[in-house]
Amino acid sequence: MSTQTSASRTYVDHAETMAVPVHSDTLLLLGRVLLGSIFVISGYGKLMGLAAFAASLEKNGVPSASMLAPVGACVEFFGGLAILLGIELRYAALLMVAFVIVATLISHRFWELEDAARRAQATQFSKNVAIIGGFVLLHAAGGGRYALERLWRRV
Repeated sequence: MSTQTSASRTYVDHAETMAVPVHSDTLLLLGRVLLGSIFVISGYGKLMGLAAFAASLEKNGVPSASMLAPVGACVEFFGGLAILLGIELRYAALLMVAFVIVATLISHRFWELEDAARRAQATQFSKNVAIIGGFVLLHAAGGGRYALERLWRRV
């Protein structure tokens, strides 16, 4: 453990004492694939059915739904792809946090529903909160050794 002193603070470098799991890069890759694939598949479906996606946005009260549908579908697809491949991962994770927050507030307003529908949407809302947590963790941890951004920086 090393110690550095700055004008008014002392910093302790714990990197030497922290144990990093041997397979952490593989686990980060697995997490990125599992998390990103949800959005790649869903975003692709929305891109291939923009009219239906725009109609669902309009039904949920989104203004200018026909203009925003391609934006949302592209963010979902390409953001998911960036997570999956590990391209500008920290920025992509923040983008996807924002996307999931907006999507959750549009589609999973459980507080407006009753009984079974309320419970189902509350579950979807909670699932999206957990997904946001996954993106926050990816933002903090980075993509690991198997992220494309890491490979590109070597060159």
